[in-house]
Amino acid sequence: MSQQSEAISELSKKQQTRQNKLQKKLRREVGNAIADYNMIEDGDRIMCCLSGGKDSYAMLDILINLQQRAPINFEIIAVNLDQKQPGFPEHILPDYLDKLGIAYHILEKDTYSIVKEKIPEGKTTCSLCSRLRRGTLYGFAQHIGATKIALGHHRDDIIETLFLNMFYGGKMKAMPPKLLSDDGANVVIRPLAYCREKDIAEYAELKGFPIIPCNLCGSQENLKRQAVKDMLKQWDRQHPGRIETIFTAMQNTAPSQGLDREQFDFVSLTRDPNAKNTGAGAVADADLPAFDFTDVNNNGHINLDISKRIDIVNTFKP
Repeated sequence: MSQQSEAISELSKKQQTRQNKLQKKLRREVGNAIADYNMIEDGDRIMCCLSGGKDSYAMLDILINLQQRAPINFEIIAVNLDQKQPGFPEHILPDYLDKLGIAYHILEKDTYSIVKEKIPEGKTTCSLCSRLRRGTLYGFAQHIGATKIALGHHRDDIIETLFLNMFYGGKMKAMPPKLLSDDGANVVIRPLAYCREKDIAEYAELKGFPIIPCNLCGSQENLKRQAVKDMLKQWDRQHPGRIETIFTAMQNTAPSQGLDREQFDFVSLTRDPNAKNTGAGAVADADLPAFDFTDVNNNGHINLDISKRIDIVNTFKP
């Protein structure tokens, strides 16, 4: 074997090792998300929405992998919506899915013409396009008896959506890993909720998924989302671990410490006259002794340094 062939072989081995490592990581993260939110149950029929992008390819790949190992039985049906964008390569997804040997449907609906008719030239078409796509897919899920609809949104998408809603919508709202549609007819799941986009992108490249670009419609990129994405990337470079902390914070909300009157009943809050005063929370929460007030009957100053109060200073002595 020539030196060039050996180098190629060695590179291939490294790529395969990296691919296997990434697959295990993504599979673990998807498995944890499924378990944490009870996304998939025995007997489920999962409609896996496949756009032709890296995220949905990775989601389908990992779900098939988990299906082979899971202690429960569930069915996977891949569904793609051909929105009749000019230049859409219609053969790519059927060829890929035929090789996988799984059940699939390609839906054809000309939402492209509707979007072009409704949205002025130069404006972002993504919002209307996604609503039309969602409506079609929701309806088809009921038609085939799907119990869950799986979408390929990952952790970065969820965090970006949180900041988009904060900055431009005035809401603390993101993408939940599991969602009941407004009409109650469909349950949407996001198995990649714990996965980072950079891991998915690397995995997709190593696997060689036949990616279909999302710019076929010629629409302007969603500049607001891109701005938030760039902000988060900069934070990730300058402050490693910040993105992880943000995502953890989204899982640990405290309604009583916020301002949303719909999430917590601030109006009805009253003190308990029978409760024992432990120092108004701050001292008690720090596991420190409270002051022992001795005389509050007379007007004027109260000396907190009298002998009967507990010596706070001594608490901190070694």
